[in-house]
Amino acid sequence: QVQLVESGGDLVQPGGSLRLSCAASGSIFRIYTMGWYRQAPGKQRELVARITSGGSTNYADSVKGRFTISRDNAKNTVYLQMNSLKSEDTAVYYCNAFPSVRFNWGQGTQVTVSS
Repeated sequence: QVQLVESGGDLVQPGGSLRLSCAASGSIFRIYTMGWYRQAPGKQRELVARITSGGSTNYADSVKGRFTISRDNAKNTVYLQMNSLKSEDTAVYYCNAFPSVRFNWGQGTQVTVSS
């Protein structure tokens, strides 16, 4: 069973940047489209970005132009570069397959955008 470990979250001021990482324990994840999801307090988990095994990307309107998803299949890792962060980006960020969640959820990584 593939295990996912997210990291890179932090407290950052509005306008700041962060880079999140999602490391998978198994190489099978390489064949899947992977997504970054987030869940803010009191809200449902939502998809913010996804990347196919071949590298094609897609973004939620709320993050388009600010976030960039990438993957390194040799390292079994997916990244999320987040720039121009806003308070509404505050959430716990998770990665998983898309559109079907195929792996157990990791613990997530907390991103807090606040002055």
